[in-house]
Amino acid sequence: MYRLSRNDKCWCGSGKKYKQCHERTDEKILMPLKRAGYPIPPRRLILNAEQIEGIRKSAEITVGILDRLGDIVAEGIETREIDDFVSKYTAEHGAVAAPLNYKGFPKSCCTSINNIICHGIPDSTKLKDGDIINIDITTILDGYYSDSSRMYMIGNVSEEAKKLVEVTKECMYAGIDAIKPYEPVGVIGCTIQDIADKHGYGVVRDLCGHGVGLRFHDDPYVEHYRQRGRTMIMMPGMVFTVEPMINQGTWRGRTLDDGWTFVTEDNMLSAQWEHTVVVTETGCEILTK
Repeated sequence: MYRLSRNDKCWCGSGKKYKQCHERTDEKILMPLKRAGYPIPPRRLILNAEQIEGIRKSAEITVGILDRLGDIVAEGIETREIDDFVSKYTAEHGAVAAPLNYKGFPKSCCTSINNIICHGIPDSTKLKDGDIINIDITTILDGYYSDSSRMYMIGNVSEEAKKLVEVTKECMYAGIDAIKPYEPVGVIGCTIQDIADKHGYGVVRDLCGHGVGLRFHDDPYVEHYRQRGRTMIMMPGMVFTVEPMINQGTWRGRTLDDGWTFVTEDNMLSAQWEHTVVVTETGCEILTK
């Protein structure tokens, strides 16, 4: 907990005295939650206005890439051509593609087609009529990270594939709408699981959303399925991703021999949408909108 003298400057970086800023919240809201067994986020996860603005500027580049890809991604394009565009656009805007060389990942973005859940590596694979593809972009600008992904449908996509893409998007936005300050982060997964269950889809459990902004991956871990037990409390100033991966069949997946590409265990389709959000005093704001 954030124990300070009442006349000390508040831990949040506002410049105000603690008694004029977060003292009441800490004592009246957080202490009872802590006593009830809920994890309280460490101070480093509560970002100030300057830091959030830095993430927002990074997000402008991420969103710009995803918007432009809507004009480029089409039947016949190779996924490495998508990666080339991402690399060039990122550099031209004075930023860095976070995935490149991250723990050995060889490309600037992830391209995950059909039964690939995530972490697909761009290569000479050409997109075909009827494919669905997730493209995942993470940008670093002046030390600030933003992370977002979208689904793109190629040509004549089956009704089953369209439904999966649409329901996954619904899951993401419903999870985002569930975000409220001083609620446990687990409400996001409960909300998403309810929607997926209604359609008979599997919610991937091996991978999750995560804190982002000052690092590529940080607390809190944002599970997209219903969990047991107490989960971390969300507080204004926390920045993280909501990025449900929804499978047509089982939630289970497996990693290919390249050490990265994660595919559905039953080879059925998978879809994913992702936004970076910041918790506010009344709900949250999508930074990658």
